[in-house]
Amino acid sequence: MEVKVVRKVLDVNNTNARRNRERFAENKVFVLNVMSSPGSGKTTLLEKTLARIMPGIRSGVIVGDICTSHDADRLAKTGAPVVQVNTDEFGGDCHLAAHVIEKAAENLDLGELDLLIVENIGNLVCPAEFDIGEDARAVVLSVTEGEDKPVKYPLMFRECDAAVLNKTDLLPYLDYDRDAALGYIRQVHPGMPVFEMSTKTGEGLDAWIDWIEGRMRLKAEGA
Repeated sequence: MEVKVVRKVLDVNNTNARRNRERFAENKVFVLNVMSSPGSGKTTLLEKTLARIMPGIRSGVIVGDICTSHDADRLAKTGAPVVQVNTDEFGGDCHLAAHVIEKAAENLDLGELDLLIVENIGNLVCPAEFDIGEDARAVVLSVTEGEDKPVKYPLMFRECDAAVLNKTDLLPYLDYDRDAALGYIRQVHPGMPVFEMSTKTGEGLDAWIDWIEGRMRLKAEGA
């Protein structure tokens, strides 16, 4: 009975996700779901990303957090329209589900956007399980988190289309095995692009943005 209940929840979410995907496609919006554990530097990455690609690519953001609008306030300073979702109002969910994205997107003029970035709630478990109607998924892993996160939380890395290894400027000060971290990522998801990056210095940001723009072109071309 417990398995049936879980299956029903996911089936309903997948139905909502398909509806989201159709709506995004109708408006020619590329949707990128960015996930990570708390403190990975996800918001800083998005600040730098938006600053680099706007105004050439019209962008909006949906930000998920259990409480506060701190991240949304930061991202709004880029000039992008931002919608905040706080899940404490409905139980403190540790992920954004498709029906939540559907409601949040109603507060955006999708016809005026080329790119919609979803900053999911900081968690390496639940967000990977829920399709929200996105076109691509990326996971951000900080070097301060240890090398073994990809094998401890394999679903997240298996379900994502790209990974960002962030805060590389700290490597000289840490006892961190970069090769082991990259090896674990490749073990879980062979061939997935990994962008080694310092959002503080900007090193590695160009390759990440090139990847986003490339994925957007593929969708526009119907690939």
